[in-house]
Amino acid sequence: MHCPYCKHEGDKVVDSRSSGESIRRRRECLACGKRFTTYEYVEKAPIIVVKRDGKHEEFLRDKLARSIRLACAKRPIEMARIDAMVDEIENELASAEKSEVSYSQIGTLVMRKLAELDEVAYVRFASVYRRFKDAGEFARELEHFEEETSNG
Repeated sequence: MHCPYCKHEGDKVVDSRSSGESIRRRRECLACGKRFTTYEYVEKAPIIVVKRDGKHEEFLRDKLARSIRLACAKRPIEMARIDAMVDEIENELASAEKSEVSYSQIGTLVMRKLAELDEVAYVRFASVYRRFKDAGEFARELEHFEEETSNG
């Protein structure tokens, strides 16, 4: 660690405190005596999504949240509930043993959680995710949803 004032490499930690997701350390330069603060964060391994076309891209929490918010638009669903759902999905993906997940795993998780939350949001998301080709496919998905919710 280099002092931000004199660039000397030696310092000592005079105070450490946990602040949520990080550790705040107050340091003092051994050369000039000035104090500065550093923060340590746990580095999370990135989640890699394998797309439909086989391309790999980093999981983007905001992208997932946008798609769920779009499916839930004009529905009586609080933003806090959507954010909690995104947290749940992200945590589930991060806790998996593999660092790569397929788009279909994410889609299945979202559909399962939306089915519990709101039927209209579920159908909206499913129609985009499953890329229905005609009204018949859409009707079959609705029937499947009705069977799942009546049995579960």
